[in-house]
Amino acid sequence: MPGPYVVPVHGDAELPKQVDVVVIGGGIIGTSTALELAERGLKVALCEKGGIGHEQSSRNWGWVRISRRDPREVPLMAEALRIWADLDRRTGRDTGYKRAGIVFTCADQKEYDDHERWNRNLEGYQLETRMLSRAEFKAKYPDSNMNVEGALYTAADGRAEPQKAAPAIAEAARDKGAHILTECAVRGLQLSGGAVSGVVTERGEIACSAVVLAGGAWSSLFLGNNGLDLPQLKVMNSVLRTKPLEGGPEEAMWSSGFAIRKRQDGGYTIASGHENIVDIVPASFRYATKFLPALVKEWRSLKFRVGSRFFDEARIPRRWALDEASPFEYHRVLDPVPSKKLTTVALANLKKAFPVFEKAEIAQRWAGMIDVTPDAVPVIDAVAAIPGLHVATGFSGHGFGIGPAAGKLMADIVTGREPVVERTAFRFSRFSDGSKIELISGF
Repeated sequence: MPGPYVVPVHGDAELPKQVDVVVIGGGIIGTSTALELAERGLKVALCEKGGIGHEQSSRNWGWVRISRRDPREVPLMAEALRIWADLDRRTGRDTGYKRAGIVFTCADQKEYDDHERWNRNLEGYQLETRMLSRAEFKAKYPDSNMNVEGALYTAADGRAEPQKAAPAIAEAARDKGAHILTECAVRGLQLSGGAVSGVVTERGEIACSAVVLAGGAWSSLFLGNNGLDLPQLKVMNSVLRTKPLEGGPEEAMWSSGFAIRKRQDGGYTIASGHENIVDIVPASFRYATKFLPALVKEWRSLKFRVGSRFFDEARIPRRWALDEASPFEYHRVLDPVPSKKLTTVALANLKKAFPVFEKAEIAQRWAGMIDVTPDAVPVIDAVAAIPGLHVATGFSGHGFGIGPAAGKLMADIVTGREPVVERTAFRFSRFSDGSKIELISGF
Protein backbone atom coordinates (compact mmCIF):
# COMPACT_ATOMS: atom_id res chain seq x y z
CA MET A 1 0.00 0.00 0.00
CA PRO A 2 1.38 3.45 -0.84
CA GLY A 3 2.31 5.98 1.81
CA PRO A 4 -0.11 8.18 3.69
CA TYR A 5 -2.22 10.87 2.08
CA VAL A 6 -0.35 14.18 2.38
CA VAL A 7 -1.98 17.58 2.03
CA PRO A 8 -1.06 18.52 -1.55
CA VAL A 9 1.22 21.45 -2.29
CA HIS A 10 1.23 22.56 -5.90
CA GLY A 11 4.64 23.68 -7.05
CA ASP A 12 5.35 26.96 -8.82
CA ALA A 13 5.29 26.81 -12.60
CA GLU A 14 8.21 29.20 -13.12
CA LEU A 15 11.80 28.56 -12.10
CA PRO A 16 13.46 31.68 -10.66
CA LYS A 17 16.71 32.70 -12.32
CA GLN A 18 18.36 33.92 -9.13
CA VAL A 19 17.71 33.80 -5.38
CA ASP A 20 19.75 34.25 -2.24
CA VAL A 21 19.36 30.67 -0.96
CA VAL A 22 18.29 27.38 -2.52
CA VAL A 23 16.93 24.84 -0.05
CA ILE A 24 17.11 21.25 -1.28
CA GLY A 25 14.44 19.02 0.23
CA GLY A 26 10.77 19.60 1.01
CA GLY A 27 10.47 17.77 4.31
CA ILE A 28 9.88 19.51 7.62
CA ILE A 29 13.55 20.52 7.95
CA GLY A 30 13.72 22.08 4.50
CA THR A 31 10.36 23.82 4.70
CA SER A 32 11.12 25.17 8.19
CA THR A 33 14.44 26.52 6.96
CA ALA A 34 12.77 28.11 3.94
CA LEU A 35 10.15 29.79 6.12
CA GLU A 36 12.74 31.18 8.52
CA LEU A 37 14.86 32.56 5.70
CA ALA A 38 11.87 34.04 3.84
CA GLU A 39 10.63 35.72 7.02
CA ARG A 40 14.05 37.36 7.30
CA GLY A 41 13.65 38.91 3.88
CA LEU A 42 15.86 36.57 1.83
CA LYS A 43 14.90 35.35 -1.61
CA VAL A 44 14.44 31.60 -1.31
CA ALA A 45 13.79 28.72 -3.67
CA LEU A 46 12.84 25.38 -2.15
CA CYS A 47 13.45 22.49 -4.56
CA GLU A 48 11.84 19.11 -3.90
CA LYS A 49 12.38 16.14 -6.22
CA GLY A 50 8.93 14.72 -5.40
CA GLY A 51 6.14 16.21 -3.33
CA ILE A 52 6.32 18.30 -0.17
CA GLY A 53 6.56 16.05 2.88
CA HIS A 54 6.13 12.81 0.93
CA GLU A 55 8.94 10.88 2.60
CA GLN A 56 9.75 10.50 6.31
CA SER A 57 8.25 13.87 7.24
CA SER A 58 4.77 12.43 6.64
CA ARG A 59 5.52 8.85 7.74
CA ASN A 60 6.79 9.38 11.29
CA TRP A 61 4.86 8.91 14.53
CA GLY A 62 3.90 12.58 14.87
CA TRP A 63 5.52 13.02 18.29
CA VAL A 64 6.67 16.47 19.39
CA ARG A 65 8.84 15.49 22.33
CA ILE A 66 11.66 16.68 24.48
CA SER A 67 11.44 13.67 26.80
CA ARG A 68 14.07 10.94 26.37
CA ARG A 69 15.96 12.98 23.78
CA ASP A 70 19.69 12.86 23.36
CA PRO A 71 20.90 15.51 25.85
CA ARG A 72 22.72 17.23 23.00
CA GLU A 73 19.37 17.91 21.35
CA VAL A 74 17.52 19.14 24.44
CA PRO A 75 18.25 22.89 24.10
CA LEU A 76 17.16 22.86 20.44
CA MET A 77 14.05 20.83 21.27
CA ALA A 78 13.11 23.29 24.02
CA GLU A 79 13.12 25.98 21.34
CA ALA A 80 11.05 23.70 19.09
CA LEU A 81 8.35 23.37 21.75
CA ARG A 82 8.08 27.14 21.86
CA ILE A 83 7.82 27.34 18.07
CA TRP A 84 5.22 24.58 17.75
CA ALA A 85 2.92 26.34 20.21
CA ASP A 86 2.60 29.28 17.81
CA LEU A 87 3.01 27.49 14.49
CA ASP A 88 -0.66 27.36 13.45
CA ARG A 89 -1.02 31.10 13.96
CA ARG A 90 2.29 31.81 12.28
CA THR A 91 1.52 29.72 9.20
CA GLY A 92 -2.19 30.47 9.10
CA ARG A 93 -2.81 26.74 8.69
CA ASP A 94 -3.61 23.63 10.67
CA THR A 95 -0.63 21.46 11.64
CA GLY A 96 -2.64 19.37 14.09
CA TYR A 97 -0.38 20.43 16.95
CA LYS A 98 -1.67 19.80 20.47
CA ARG A 99 0.14 19.86 23.80
CA ALA A 100 -1.15 16.50 24.98
CA GLY A 101 1.79 14.98 26.85
CA ILE A 102 3.95 11.90 26.27
CA VAL A 103 4.43 8.94 28.60
CA PHE A 104 7.45 6.61 28.64
CA THR A 105 6.61 3.53 30.69
CA CYS A 106 9.13 1.79 32.95
CA ALA A 107 9.02 -2.00 33.01
CA ASP A 108 11.15 -2.33 36.15
CA GLN A 109 13.03 -0.36 38.79
CA LYS A 110 16.18 -0.15 36.68
CA GLU A 111 14.28 1.48 33.83
CA TYR A 112 12.47 3.76 36.30
CA ASP A 113 15.80 4.92 37.74
CA ASP A 114 17.19 5.45 34.24
CA HIS A 115 14.22 7.61 33.23
CA GLU A 116 14.45 9.55 36.47
CA ARG A 117 18.14 10.24 35.87
CA TRP A 118 17.42 11.32 32.31
CA ASN A 119 14.76 13.75 33.48
CA ARG A 120 17.44 15.82 35.19
CA ASN A 121 18.36 17.04 31.70
CA LEU A 122 15.22 19.18 31.82
CA GLU A 123 16.12 20.99 35.04
CA GLY A 124 16.04 24.72 34.46
CA TYR A 125 13.72 24.57 31.43
CA GLN A 126 10.51 25.16 33.41
CA LEU A 127 8.74 22.36 31.58
CA GLU A 128 6.02 20.24 33.14
CA THR A 129 7.58 16.80 33.55
CA ARG A 130 7.69 14.26 36.38
CA MET A 131 7.91 10.60 37.26
CA LEU A 132 4.70 8.65 37.89
CA SER A 133 4.76 5.92 40.51
CA ARG A 134 3.15 2.54 39.88
CA ALA A 135 0.03 3.70 41.74
CA GLU A 136 -0.10 7.04 39.91
CA PHE A 137 0.17 5.29 36.55
CA LYS A 138 -2.67 2.95 37.47
CA ALA A 139 -4.80 5.87 38.63
CA LYS A 140 -4.15 7.76 35.42
CA TYR A 141 -4.93 4.72 33.24
CA PRO A 142 -7.43 2.65 35.24
CA ASP A 143 -8.48 0.64 32.19
CA SER A 144 -4.94 -0.47 31.41
CA ASN A 145 -3.64 -3.97 32.11
CA MET A 146 -0.02 -2.82 32.08
CA ASN A 147 2.12 -3.98 35.00
CA VAL A 148 4.74 -1.25 35.10
CA GLU A 149 7.01 0.17 37.77
CA GLY A 150 5.98 3.68 36.78
CA ALA A 151 6.53 6.12 33.96
CA LEU A 152 8.13 9.36 32.85
CA TYR A 153 5.31 11.77 32.06
CA THR A 154 6.12 15.00 30.25
CA ALA A 155 2.95 17.06 29.95
CA ALA A 156 4.87 19.73 28.03
CA ASP A 157 5.31 17.34 25.10
CA GLY A 158 2.80 17.18 22.29
CA ARG A 159 1.78 15.79 18.96
CA ALA A 160 1.08 17.05 15.45
CA GLU A 161 -0.04 15.66 12.10
CA PRO A 162 2.89 14.67 9.87
CA GLN A 163 0.69 14.71 6.77
CA LYS A 164 -0.20 18.36 7.41
CA ALA A 165 2.83 20.00 9.01
CA ALA A 166 5.41 20.26 6.21
CA PRO A 167 2.77 21.35 3.65
CA ALA A 168 1.52 24.06 6.03
CA ILE A 169 5.04 25.37 6.59
CA ALA A 170 5.82 25.29 2.87
CA GLU A 171 2.71 27.28 2.01
CA ALA A 172 3.58 29.80 4.73
CA ALA A 173 7.06 30.17 3.21
CA ARG A 174 5.43 30.83 -0.16
CA ASP A 175 3.21 33.47 1.50
CA LYS A 176 6.44 35.19 2.53
CA GLY A 177 7.81 35.14 -1.02
CA ALA A 178 9.62 31.80 -1.27
CA HIS A 179 9.47 29.81 -4.50
CA ILE A 180 8.16 26.29 -3.87
CA LEU A 181 9.26 23.93 -6.65
CA THR A 182 7.99 20.36 -6.58
CA GLU A 183 9.14 17.55 -8.90
CA CYS A 184 12.24 19.64 -9.36
CA ALA A 185 15.29 17.61 -8.41
CA VAL A 186 18.57 19.41 -7.86
CA ARG A 187 21.27 17.55 -9.77
CA GLY A 188 24.17 19.34 -8.17
CA LEU A 189 26.03 22.49 -7.23
CA GLN A 190 27.55 25.10 -9.45
CA LEU A 191 30.82 26.44 -8.06
CA SER A 192 32.84 29.57 -8.79
CA GLY A 193 36.28 29.72 -7.24
CA GLY A 194 35.33 26.73 -5.11
CA ALA A 195 32.29 28.45 -3.60
CA VAL A 196 28.59 27.96 -4.30
CA SER A 197 27.31 30.13 -7.14
CA GLY A 198 24.15 28.23 -8.04
CA VAL A 199 22.48 24.88 -8.56
CA VAL A 200 21.52 22.85 -11.59
CA THR A 201 18.02 21.42 -11.40
CA GLU A 202 16.26 19.13 -13.84
CA ARG A 203 14.33 22.21 -14.99
CA GLY A 204 17.30 24.54 -15.36
CA GLU A 205 19.79 26.59 -13.38
CA ILE A 206 19.21 28.84 -10.36
CA ALA A 207 21.94 31.28 -9.36
CA CYS A 208 22.47 31.69 -5.61
CA SER A 209 25.18 32.32 -3.05
CA ALA A 210 24.01 29.75 -0.49
CA VAL A 211 22.54 26.24 -0.55
CA VAL A 212 20.95 24.30 2.31
CA LEU A 213 20.86 20.55 1.79
CA ALA A 214 17.95 19.13 3.79
CA GLY A 215 17.71 15.96 1.74
CA GLY A 216 17.00 13.42 4.48
CA ALA A 217 18.02 9.90 3.46
CA TRP A 218 19.33 11.19 0.10
CA SER A 219 21.85 13.62 1.57
CA SER A 220 24.88 11.33 1.65
CA LEU A 221 24.43 10.47 -2.02
CA PHE A 222 24.12 14.14 -3.01
CA LEU A 223 27.21 15.14 -1.04
CA GLY A 224 29.24 12.26 -2.44
CA ASN A 225 28.88 13.68 -5.95
CA ASN A 226 30.72 16.74 -4.63
CA GLY A 227 33.51 14.71 -3.01
CA LEU A 228 32.08 15.05 0.52
CA ASP A 229 31.61 12.07 2.80
CA LEU A 230 28.69 11.89 5.22
CA PRO A 231 28.26 8.57 7.06
CA GLN A 232 24.53 7.99 6.80
CA LEU A 233 22.41 4.84 6.57
CA LYS A 234 18.69 4.11 6.37
CA VAL A 235 16.53 2.39 8.96
CA MET A 236 12.99 1.37 8.02
CA ASN A 237 10.19 2.01 10.49
CA SER A 238 6.68 0.63 9.92
CA VAL A 239 3.47 2.05 11.34
CA LEU A 240 -0.26 1.51 11.06
CA ARG A 241 -3.14 3.84 11.67
CA THR A 242 -6.57 2.94 12.92
CA LYS A 243 -9.97 4.34 12.22
CA PRO A 244 -11.38 6.63 14.94
CA LEU A 245 -11.63 4.90 18.31
CA GLU A 246 -13.04 6.21 21.58
CA GLY A 247 -11.60 5.43 25.00
CA GLY A 248 -7.90 5.24 24.25
CA PRO A 249 -5.13 7.31 25.87
CA GLU A 250 -5.04 11.01 25.13
CA GLU A 251 -1.27 11.12 25.65
CA ALA A 252 1.23 9.53 23.31
CA MET A 253 2.83 6.52 24.97
CA TRP A 254 5.94 4.38 24.56
CA SER A 255 6.60 0.91 25.90
CA SER A 256 8.89 -1.86 24.72
CA GLY A 257 5.98 -3.52 22.94
CA PHE A 258 4.26 -0.58 21.27
CA ALA A 259 4.25 3.15 20.67
CA ILE A 260 1.01 5.06 20.08
CA ARG A 261 -0.15 8.56 19.27
CA LYS A 262 -3.74 9.73 19.10
CA ARG A 263 -4.48 11.29 15.74
CA GLN A 264 -6.47 14.42 15.04
CA ASP A 265 -9.23 12.33 13.44
CA GLY A 266 -9.63 10.24 16.60
CA GLY A 267 -7.71 7.25 15.32
CA TYR A 268 -4.26 6.15 16.46
CA THR A 269 -0.83 5.80 14.91
CA ILE A 270 0.73 2.56 16.21
CA ALA A 271 4.24 1.16 15.83
CA SER A 272 6.70 -1.13 17.56
CA GLY A 273 8.27 0.53 20.55
CA HIS A 274 11.81 -0.47 19.62
CA GLU A 275 12.08 -2.67 16.51
CA ASN A 276 13.15 -1.40 13.09
CA ILE A 277 14.40 -3.07 9.92
CA VAL A 278 17.82 -2.44 8.44
CA ASP A 279 18.49 -3.54 4.87
CA ILE A 280 22.07 -4.54 4.16
CA VAL A 281 23.18 -2.37 1.24
CA PRO A 282 26.56 -1.40 -0.24
CA ALA A 283 26.74 1.63 2.06
CA SER A 284 26.46 -0.73 5.04
CA PHE A 285 29.97 -1.99 4.28
CA ARG A 286 31.29 1.44 3.37
CA TYR A 287 30.29 2.86 6.76
CA ALA A 288 30.55 -0.28 8.88
CA THR A 289 33.45 0.99 10.96
CA LYS A 290 31.80 4.30 11.80
CA PHE A 291 28.50 2.66 12.74
CA LEU A 292 29.95 -0.28 14.66
CA PRO A 293 29.66 1.30 18.16
CA ALA A 294 26.02 2.17 17.46
CA LEU A 295 25.25 -1.29 16.13
CA VAL A 296 26.77 -2.93 19.21
CA LYS A 297 24.47 -0.86 21.41
CA GLU A 298 21.33 -1.14 19.28
CA TRP A 299 21.57 -4.63 17.79
CA ARG A 300 18.64 -6.00 19.79
CA SER A 301 16.25 -3.49 18.26
CA LEU A 302 17.49 -3.77 14.66
CA LYS A 303 16.25 -6.50 12.33
CA PHE A 304 18.89 -6.97 9.61
CA ARG A 305 17.95 -8.43 6.26
CA VAL A 306 19.43 -8.96 2.83
CA GLY A 307 17.13 -8.55 -0.13
CA SER A 308 16.40 -6.66 -3.30
CA ARG A 309 17.28 -3.29 -1.81
CA PHE A 310 20.96 -4.28 -1.86
CA PHE A 311 20.83 -4.57 -5.64
CA ASP A 312 18.54 -1.55 -6.03
CA GLU A 313 21.05 0.67 -4.25
CA ALA A 314 24.03 -0.99 -5.94
CA ARG A 315 22.60 0.17 -9.27
CA ILE A 316 22.35 3.79 -8.19
CA PRO A 317 25.35 5.71 -9.58
CA ARG A 318 27.46 7.52 -7.01
CA ARG A 319 28.74 10.02 -9.55
CA TRP A 320 26.90 11.78 -12.37
CA ALA A 321 27.28 14.79 -14.62
CA LEU A 322 25.01 17.80 -14.16
CA ASP A 323 23.86 17.69 -17.78
CA GLU A 324 22.33 14.25 -17.34
CA ALA A 325 19.46 12.90 -15.25
CA SER A 326 20.45 12.35 -11.63
CA PRO A 327 19.46 9.44 -9.38
CA PHE A 328 16.94 11.75 -7.73
CA GLU A 329 14.91 11.89 -10.94
CA TYR A 330 14.63 8.11 -11.12
CA HIS A 331 13.72 7.67 -7.44
CA ARG A 332 11.30 10.44 -6.49
CA VAL A 333 9.95 8.97 -3.26
CA LEU A 334 11.19 6.32 -0.85
CA ASP A 335 8.04 4.26 -0.30
CA PRO A 336 9.10 0.92 1.20
CA VAL A 337 6.70 -1.93 1.87
CA PRO A 338 5.82 -1.89 5.58
CA SER A 339 6.41 -4.85 7.87
CA LYS A 340 3.01 -6.37 8.52
CA LYS A 341 4.56 -8.58 11.19
CA LEU A 342 6.02 -5.76 13.29
CA THR A 343 2.86 -3.64 13.14
CA THR A 344 0.61 -6.62 13.87
CA VAL A 345 2.68 -7.55 16.91
CA ALA A 346 2.61 -3.94 18.11
CA LEU A 347 -1.18 -3.84 17.82
CA ALA A 348 -1.48 -7.18 19.65
CA ASN A 349 0.70 -5.87 22.49
CA LEU A 350 -1.40 -2.72 22.63
CA LYS A 351 -4.62 -4.75 22.90
CA LYS A 352 -3.19 -6.60 25.90
CA ALA A 353 -2.21 -3.31 27.52
CA PHE A 354 -5.44 -1.44 26.69
CA PRO A 355 -8.39 -3.76 25.96
CA VAL A 356 -10.29 -0.90 24.30
CA PHE A 357 -8.07 -1.46 21.26
CA GLU A 358 -9.78 -4.81 20.66
CA LYS A 359 -12.27 -2.63 18.78
CA ALA A 360 -9.58 -0.99 16.65
CA GLU A 361 -9.96 -1.22 12.87
CA ILE A 362 -6.81 -0.93 10.79
CA ALA A 363 -7.14 1.79 8.16
CA GLN A 364 -3.67 1.71 6.60
CA ARG A 365 -0.06 0.61 7.04
CA TRP A 366 3.02 2.33 5.67
CA ALA A 367 6.76 2.54 6.18
CA GLY A 368 9.39 5.23 5.94
CA MET A 369 13.16 5.44 5.70
CA ILE A 370 14.83 7.12 8.67
CA ASP A 371 18.16 8.78 7.88
CA VAL A 372 20.57 7.91 10.68
CA THR A 373 24.06 9.05 11.63
CA PRO A 374 26.49 7.02 13.77
CA ASP A 375 25.61 9.02 16.91
CA ALA A 376 21.92 9.55 16.03
CA VAL A 377 22.47 13.32 16.21
CA PRO A 378 21.84 15.51 13.16
CA VAL A 379 24.25 17.59 11.14
CA ILE A 380 23.23 21.27 11.13
CA ASP A 381 26.23 23.15 9.87
CA ALA A 382 28.07 25.02 7.16
CA VAL A 383 30.50 22.89 5.14
CA ALA A 384 33.97 24.41 5.32
CA ALA A 385 35.21 22.66 2.18
CA ILE A 386 32.62 24.39 -0.02
CA PRO A 387 31.80 27.94 1.08
CA GLY A 388 28.08 28.61 0.74
CA LEU A 389 27.05 24.98 1.26
CA HIS A 390 25.09 24.09 4.40
CA VAL A 391 23.72 20.76 5.57
CA ALA A 392 20.74 19.93 7.80
CA THR A 393 20.23 16.18 7.79
CA GLY A 394 20.68 12.93 9.72
CA PHE A 395 17.89 13.51 12.25
CA SER A 396 17.78 9.78 12.99
CA GLY A 397 14.04 9.47 13.59
CA HIS A 398 13.91 12.55 15.84
CA GLY A 399 13.41 15.17 13.13
CA PHE A 400 9.68 15.84 13.06
CA GLY A 401 9.38 17.39 16.50
CA ILE A 402 12.65 19.29 16.37
CA GLY A 403 12.20 20.37 12.75
CA PRO A 404 10.97 23.96 13.23
CA ALA A 405 13.86 24.75 15.59
CA ALA A 406 16.37 23.04 13.30
CA GLY A 407 15.16 25.32 10.54
CA LYS A 408 15.68 28.33 12.78
CA LEU A 409 19.22 27.24 13.68
CA MET A 410 20.03 26.60 10.03
CA ALA A 411 18.73 30.04 9.09
CA ASP A 412 20.87 31.57 11.84
CA ILE A 413 23.95 29.88 10.38
CA VAL A 414 23.16 30.94 6.82
CA THR A 415 22.55 34.57 7.79
CA GLY A 416 25.39 34.81 10.29
CA ARG A 417 23.18 35.51 13.28
CA GLU A 418 23.92 34.41 16.82
CA PRO A 419 22.72 30.79 16.81
CA VAL A 420 19.57 30.04 18.79
CA VAL A 421 21.50 27.28 20.63
CA GLU A 422 25.10 26.18 20.93
CA ARG A 423 25.80 24.21 17.74
CA THR A 424 29.04 22.30 18.35
CA ALA A 425 27.29 18.92 18.68
CA PHE A 426 25.81 19.32 15.20
CA ARG A 427 29.00 20.09 13.30
CA PHE A 428 29.65 18.27 10.02
CA SER A 429 33.34 17.76 10.78
CA ARG A 430 32.82 15.54 13.83
CA PHE A 431 32.83 12.42 11.64
CA SER A 432 36.26 13.22 10.18
CA ASP A 433 38.19 15.22 12.79
CA GLY A 434 38.87 12.39 15.21
CA SER A 435 36.07 13.28 17.60
CA LYS A 436 34.66 10.48 19.75
CA ILE A 437 31.32 9.45 18.26
CA GLU A 438 28.93 8.27 20.96
CA LEU A 439 25.40 6.96 20.61
CA ILE A 440 23.34 8.04 23.62
CA SER A 441 19.66 8.03 22.76
CA GLY A 442 19.40 5.37 20.02
CA PHE A 443 17.66 5.47 16.66
